[in-house]
Amino acid sequence: MATVNKTLRMLFLNEEGRTSAVSLADPEENLDAQVIEDCMDHIIDSNMLQTNNGDLVEKIRAEVVERSVDTVFDPA
Repeated sequence: MATVNKTLRMLFLNEEGRTSAVSLADPEENLDAQVIEDCMDHIIDSNMLQTNNGDLVEKIRAEVVERSVDTVFDPA
């Protein structure tokens, strides 16, 4: 039986020029690009997340990642 998992992954650039990702499981189906972009702006503007490589300073992109898992054996 296949299980499908969705994750909203938001990618940011930090102060050192490295990519940082913020992932949220099971995003709502009706989220549109503007809502996600506003959320990313809020994350940057409020400086609510800390990274080892400095503050988040720029949005790169957001994507919904869908993963399908087919269980072939489960002794339970």
